[in-house]
Amino acid sequence: MEEYEQIFLPTLHYFENNNRFSGSFGLLRFMLTPQVSMKSPKEVDLEASTILGQLWHGLYCMEKSEIEAEQTFPMSAQGLVDIRAWLEAHQKDTER
Repeated sequence: MEEYEQIFLPTLHYFENNNRFSGSFGLLRFMLTPQVSMKSPKEVDLEASTILGQLWHGLYCMEKSEIEAEQTFPMSAQGLVDIRAWLEAHQKDTER
């Protein structure tokens, strides 16, 4: 089994296609849900689109847990950087 040194996040293209992503790192669990706005039937409006991040700690799925924090991020390369920093800050809080 591979050990990751950082939280894995998919590419921006993954979210542009309206895919949700759930992940974990230690006891940190999270769900990233895109809110996609379209410029045309085939083109995503990245400036108007966002990603909702929700996180919790524990062994159980989102439906069986209490959401501890939520934050909305822009759907952009910088937004993914900000999501990672937000998740890592909450991961470090549990290590203390």
